[in-house]
Formats: sequence, C-alpha cells, structure tokens
Amino acid sequence: MLFPPDATRVTGLDLREDDGLPSVHWVGVVPDDRFGGGSASDGGPGTPLLGEHAHARFTRPHLRGHRVDPQGGTGRSWTTRFEPRATTVDTVEDDPLVRARLRVEAADEAAGLSLVAEVESVAGGALRVRYALTNDATDSYVVDGLEVALPVADHLVEVLDFTGRHERERSPQRHRVTDGLWLRESRGGRPGLAAATMVVVGTPGFGTTHGEVVGVHVAWSGNSLLRVERDPATATTVGGGELLQPGEVALSPGATYTTPWVIVAAADDGLDGLAAGFHGYQRALAAHPARQPVVLNVWEAVYFDHDLDRLQGIADRAARVGVERFVLDDGWFRNRRDDNAGLGDWWVDEEVWPDGLTPLVDHVRELGMEFGLWFEPEMVNPDSDLFRAHPDWILSSGDRMPLPHRQQQVLDLSRPEVWDFLFERVHAVLDAYPISYVKWDHNRELLEAGSGRVGGAPAARAQTEGFYRLLDALAEAHPDVAWESCASGGGRVDLGVAERVQRFWTSDMTDAVARQQIQRWTTQLLAPEYVGAHISSHTSHTTGRTLTLDFRAATALFGSFGIEWDLMEAQDEDLDAIAHWVARYQTFRGLLHSGRVVRPESSDPAVLLHGVVAQDGSEALVAHVQMDESAHNRGVHVRVPGLDPTASYRLAWEGPYDEKEVSMSAPMPAHGPLGTDEATGSLLDLRGFWMPRRKPETVTLVHVTRV
Repeated sequence: MLFPPDATRVTGLDLREDDGLPSVHWVGVVPDDRFGGGSASDGGPGTPLLGEHAHARFTRPHLRGHRVDPQGGTGRSWTTRFEPRATTVDTVEDDPLVRARLRVEAADEAAGLSLVAEVESVAGGALRVRYALTNDATDSYVVDGLEVALPVADHLVEVLDFTGRHERERSPQRHRVTDGLWLRESRGGRPGLAAATMVVVGTPGFGTTHGEVVGVHVAWSGNSLLRVERDPATATTVGGGELLQPGEVALSPGATYTTPWVIVAAADDGLDGLAAGFHGYQRALAAHPARQPVVLNVWEAVYFDHDLDRLQGIADRAARVGVERFVLDDGWFRNRRDDNAGLGDWWVDEEVWPDGLTPLVDHVRELGMEFGLWFEPEMVNPDSDLFRAHPDWILSSGDRMPLPHRQQQVLDLSRPEVWDFLFERVHAVLDAYPISYVKWDHNRELLEAGSGRVGGAPAARAQTEGFYRLLDALAEAHPDVAWESCASGGGRVDLGVAERVQRFWTSDMTDAVARQQIQRWTTQLLAPEYVGAHISSHTSHTTGRTLTLDFRAATALFGSFGIEWDLMEAQDEDLDAIAHWVARYQTFRGLLHSGRVVRPESSDPAVLLHGVVAQDGSEALVAHVQMDESAHNRGVHVRVPGLDPTASYRLAWEGPYDEKEVSMSAPMPAHGPLGTDEATGSLLDLRGFWMPRRKPETVTLVHVTRV
C-alpha cells in the first residue's frame, strides 16, 4: 500500500497482483490507524494499472499508438501486453511535497516498449500519477494517447465538472455515471475559459460538506482530457492526461514520452475535503507565495491611456489606502495605443514614455510599493515590427494563416530563434527596472497550431513546453519577481503552471455578484491565496451593475486582495473605507491564506455561505452573503465545520454591517449579537449560529475565536 506514515488522511491505492499482473484496488480516504495491517481496499476485483486490450478489456485503452517502420508502414505494435519487471515503494524523507513513492517498471518485448508508472503520495493527502513510455526498438513509435485512469467504487455514481466562458469561468455542471465513456477535451492550447478544470465522482447528491468524492486534475497547461468510464463487465475508472494531436509524439529509438502529472484526491466529507487536498498540495510547492501583497492594477482605471501625471496621482492614492504593489497593465510598449497593434514589440514606447518607465517606477517605490508590469509574450499583432520582420514565426499549419482573434496570432515557442528573442526582450525590460511582479497574459487560444520548424505539423505540446522553459528561465534570471498567470482572465488555471507562478488572475469579470460564484468554484482547485480578487468601481464596466463598496470589498477579501478601480474618481469617504478594508485584509491575511476553505450549505437559495477555518481550529472567518431577496423571514443557520468540537468559541461581528440592519427581519435575540456569546465547536459544526435575513447584495462577516 502507498501511504505516508505521518498523515492522518490520505488518498491511497492497494497494489496487488491478479494472475501475475499488477493491478490496483481503490482505497480512498484512509485514517492512520489502518496503516500497516492488511488490505484497506474495497474488496472488489483489481483493475490493471494500465488498461490494455490484450487483457480482455474492451474499454478505451490507456495507451494508444502504433509503430512506423523506415519504409513507411504503419499500424504495427498497436496492441500491447506489458509484463512487470520491478516494483518499489519508498518513503521520502525531508521533502515538503512528496511523502512516499511507488514505481512500477514493465516491458513488452514484442512491441519494443518499456513503461514506468510513478505514483507519489503528496502533501495534502492526494496522489499524483504519471507514466513514462520508452521506445526500445529501432523504428519510430507514434503515441496517440497515454492516460492515467484509476478505479473507483461502484457507489460513486454522480459526476461534477465545470464549464464556462469569458467572464463566467468555472460554472459547475453535473450528470450521472452511466455505462460507457464520458470524455471532456480541451483543444485550445491552454485549459481554456470553458475548461472542465477537474472531474469529480461521488455518492448521490454529494455537496460541499457531505458525501464521498474522488477528484482528478491534469497538471498541464496545454491540451488535455478528463475521462470517466464504466464498463458493464469490470469497473468504473476516472482519470485524464494530455490530449495529443496527430503525430505530435513520435518516439525515435531510445526516446521517452512522459505524461503530465495527474493529481487524484479523495474525501469522505464532500467537496470541501477534496479542496483541502488540492490546497495542501499547492501549499507545499516550492513556488508557493510566502505572502500576497495588496495589489492595485490600473487596467480598469486608464486602459491604454497612459499619462505619467495621472498614474502618479493614482499611485499617491494607492499608497494612502495601504496598497503594497502597483501594477501597470497593457499599453506601455511600442505602438500600443489600442489592442490592434504592438504585441511583440517589447520596448518601452518612447513617445508615451520619453524618459522610460523610470519616473513612474521611482515614484511608486518611493511611496513604499512594489512595481509590477504586464506582458503577453506568446502573442504578436500582425500590425507590429516583429511580425513584419518575421511573419514565419507564428504557429500555423503551413499553408494558411490561422483565423485572427483579438487582432493577434501566436508566436511559435518551439523555434529557438523565437524563444531566444522573447527571453532577451522580457529579460531586458526586467533588467532595466526594479520590477517585482509580472502579470503574464495569454489572450487567444491556439488555432491550427502547427510549427514551420516541422513543416506545419502539430506543435501544441511543444508550445506548452516552450512556455514552461521560458517562464522557468526568466524566473531563474529574476528570482525576486513574482508571476501571475492570466489568460483572458481564468483561461490558464492548472497545477502545471502553479508550479511556476504565485498568483492567478481569476477572471476578467470584476463585478462582485458574478465573482461570488466564480471565486467559490475556482477555490475548488486553487487555494485562496492564488485567487486574484479585486475591488472594482461602483458601477461595473462589464455588467453595468452598481454595488456598494462594502459588498465589493468583502467579496475580494477572501482571495489575493486588490483594487481594479480609478482611485482618482474615489471620494474621500471611499478612500477611508478602502483603507479600512485593506487593514482588515492585512489582519486576516495569515488565516485566509493558510486555513481550510469551508462552504456550508445554505437553507436559503438567496444566501451563499463560505469562510476559512484555521488548520489548528483556533479561529475562523465566515461570510454570510445575501445575494438576493429571501422568500421568507426564517434566516439561516450558519455551520462552521472544522473547529475543535470540545472547545468553546466566541462569536463577534466583524462587519461591515451592524447587527440591527436586518431589513425588517425577525428581531435579533437580546442575549448576544448572534443569539449567543459563546458556543462549542461541536455545536457550531452540527447546528451553527443563526443569521437573520439581510439586505440584498450584502456580506456580513463573523469572526469565530477559541476562548
């Protein structure tokens, strides 16, 4: 069995041999008192670690491919039957991320292939799994697909995944598990705005705080797929992997293809338990942010209209309210007066910035703030000096230019000359100024993404690898720079890029009503400290909806907090209120960015409930979000899971609304602002505290502290 010896909740597999072949039994969530004694599997039949047609499995093969001989013949070695060669299980010492590792080596001599399966138990209690396939023969082997798929118990019969669009990412959707194959594919060269993000299978009606669930995520920033398959004769499997285009991986003799990590987590306490597993993994990554400063981004304040005096005025007001990082967005580089031109020409525009960025950078830093800058290195406008000089540098199938989107094309990062140019240009800008933060955007999907380097053959995989190498090289050259992943907002949200960045721009939607749902479901994968969340202007430029400052700020509070608003238009009372919210964020930042996310179910469909509970159960910050008018006056009981059941806790209003502001609801009890001054952790978990109906579009915060 693959269990870390120091964990109390892990996702596990029981590895056995069935008829001499390695197979796995699903273990799910296992407490530490089941380590070391007998099998903790569900007792059902084993499922092969690699599903193959040769073993009478008529489901989608985990490995699909064929051999190409020097004379051009194809179709050989299309079926495999790997035989085990060695199996090792090791405990890993002194590694904050990996606790234990299983390695299975196998080979098919007839097919001329060898395979290594790696399964690692990681921080947070999840598993991550990948395969490495090596061509041992003397002719080429084309890999059409290689996916990780693991068995799950038959009582997990409901599926959750996500869909979305620009400014409405990660909308949940559900269906039942039925016989056959369910497949979600991402083909845009990035996870995408409509990304499935993960697939979750669980017991009927599972929710945020109840039900057994298993979740799978592919840690890869390119094309990918997720799969659920139920076979009438054998078992249900869930998994995923990289989606390969035709001929994209052709293994020459001795070459190896390694799949992305597929991360699998399980929980017996619903989606919040599953999220805790993914969050624990991220918090052990080497790139995890030690601290998230308060950010001000000027995009919605000035767009492309860059004026030094105005930007310095915004910086003055940002410093007044406590902002810690000032970010100059799109529009600073050559010929970039709108989004029709300039991408690729990464030189500071001399006409707009005759003295370079130095006057603004110096002003920002003298005010005590870090300075950040926007880039979109992978893209190019046809109206740019770069494209006019090198039209062959874009991704295309070779015989035509891909359809434009946002007046831009995609640079081919698999070409060394393109990679070198981009590294030199971004490096030169970062070297010229004391820049602490880069917002890295990616504003179009890859379409007909072939490379002229290989005659127009597919290159989405090589593009993703080139992006990783570019970001890794720049991060090594500039170790003090923090990086944000942005792709039209939330189009590149995955745990492959999370190994390299400290923040994600969650969505271009900054309307706080819409953001409540977007952030709620983004934290199903991402820990809150990664989730960029900003206070926008009173009237949203995306929806036209007008919201109070308190509602907008309380919505942003539970992520990586910032401001996306023209502070030159803010009144003095607005600036004072923002300063209070900045101070509140700074007070609770440690809790919000280390604790366990909880999303208790609400009995009122007009109310959302969420919060963060400290890992040691010492405190919690809980939000009651009145989204709309309630149909009744009963209010809701707000449960707080995860506290010490035997301890007593004090409940206190954190604001921003006084307890009397209840919009003609039932009167508040006289004994204490929440009906009680103190309650046990057990009572708060099982029943919770009562909250009356509030006014629509308000957030009420309650701070829970152990006595």
